[in-house]
Amino acid sequence: MAERKVTATVRVVNEKGLHLKPAQAVVNLTSRCSSTVLLGRDGQMVDAKSTLGLLALGAAPGIELTVQAEGEDAEAAVEALSRLFAAGFEEPSGEGERTE
Repeated sequence: MAERKVTATVRVVNEKGLHLKPAQAVVNLTSRCSSTVLLGRDGQMVDAKSTLGLLALGAAPGIELTVQAEGEDAEAAVEALSRLFAAGFEEPSGEGERTE
């Protein structure tokens, strides 16, 4: 089967950016992929299976990141990452801002 290469752009939409918990979610997702998955910005690409690499990106809210995947499940990996970023890593927004 031919290797596929897929590229997409995702935006960090959660309130706190790409901190430890979202980085671990990315690693958990990409670790299940056989493809090589890279994430980056401004020409700096890191292994999306590396928590430290992801944290080094310093991706604050609103930052756009490039996702590149190459391998048999590249398309599925990019789609899954796109959904994870779009959902804001399913983090609650506005913690502590409840009014009653």
